[in-house]
Amino acid sequence: MWYFNSPQIVFGEDALTHLATLSGRLAFIVTDRNMQRLGAVEAVRAQLAQAGLAAEVFAEVEPDPSLDTVRRCAAAMQAAGPDWIIGLGGGSCLDAAKAAWLLYERPDVDPAGINPFDTFGLRAKARLICIPTTSGTGSEATWAVVLTDTAAGRKLALAARELLPDVAIVDPALTATLPPAQTADTGLDALTHAIEGYTSTWRNDFSDGLCLKAAQLIFEHLPRAWAHGGDAEARLHLHNAATIAGLGFGNSMTGLAHAMGHALGARFGTPHGRAVSLCLPFTIQFIANAGESRYGELARFLNLPADNEQIGAASLVSAVQDLRHGVGQPATIAGLPVSAEAFAEALPALAALAEADTDLVTSPRLPSSDELRALFECAYDGRDVNF
Repeated sequence: MWYFNSPQIVFGEDALTHLATLSGRLAFIVTDRNMQRLGAVEAVRAQLAQAGLAAEVFAEVEPDPSLDTVRRCAAAMQAAGPDWIIGLGGGSCLDAAKAAWLLYERPDVDPAGINPFDTFGLRAKARLICIPTTSGTGSEATWAVVLTDTAAGRKLALAARELLPDVAIVDPALTATLPPAQTADTGLDALTHAIEGYTSTWRNDFSDGLCLKAAQLIFEHLPRAWAHGGDAEARLHLHNAATIAGLGFGNSMTGLAHAMGHALGARFGTPHGRAVSLCLPFTIQFIANAGESRYGELARFLNLPADNEQIGAASLVSAVQDLRHGVGQPATIAGLPVSAEAFAEALPALAALAEADTDLVTSPRLPSSDELRALFECAYDGRDVNF
């Protein structure tokens, strides 16, 4: 027996106006200063005002939000006492909103202890709306949270089914001014979600179609959205694709590229989507080398050469590398840039962090410690994985 989880999804042009239909007293918006500067917070406030809701704002979320930030946000929630929590922004803002909401409802819980096995009794005080302003993380459609333990220098991949948002508002207008680099990083994050969600050991009939469609949309529309940010059609389909990929991998999980990418991000501060998508081609090769994978099926769906599994995997690797190159992404860790000396010094920690990452559990092939180090070395200088 398994479960498929999904929020109510409001999508398309003017989706933000759904906020004007809410019933309640006070909304608490979790966001960052950039969203304030760009006017997104005021746009949300205006819709809430039409519904008669007052709003408090916590705009202190940083990239890769820390446990300390989540605790401060939860304390501000406690003081305000909202009945709606609204995460507004990229994945960092949405993840911070989820985790702070849990602490608002359950101040006795350590955020590092969020897990899928305990029952937390959420929604006694408030419900959660997530509004993504990037087309990538899919956090608006999942029950996962990624936080940073700054003291330990590591990322925490956490999850609890109760953290699934009640409503996801997917309005492409909020991505219209997203810079090219961030468009690329977040779009490639969504692609990695789709590919790893389709090949995860927890894959299922319900998640498969979502992952396939998301991958197709991203390959088609990411280059257009990156090159022509005002392309409304490309923005629409790319934004939808990110949420579709979120629904897919949120119900099947990710894998090895995410474990390695989390380690890169924690050690070198590499943006999440850039890190996981950089690792993706090397993990595809590693998994395909074991002789059984689903990359041939995925390649055939994308109309890539796939006469057999090996050809399909190689075609998919080439397509991912071509897409990454086409949107200005480095092909190697060296190109991030990271010096050879810094990489050599970090390599033991990178392998250890990846090996301890919970996303590794659902990888179709589990690497040994030595293989993880070798995978990072291949990703550093761009060598094919032959083991």
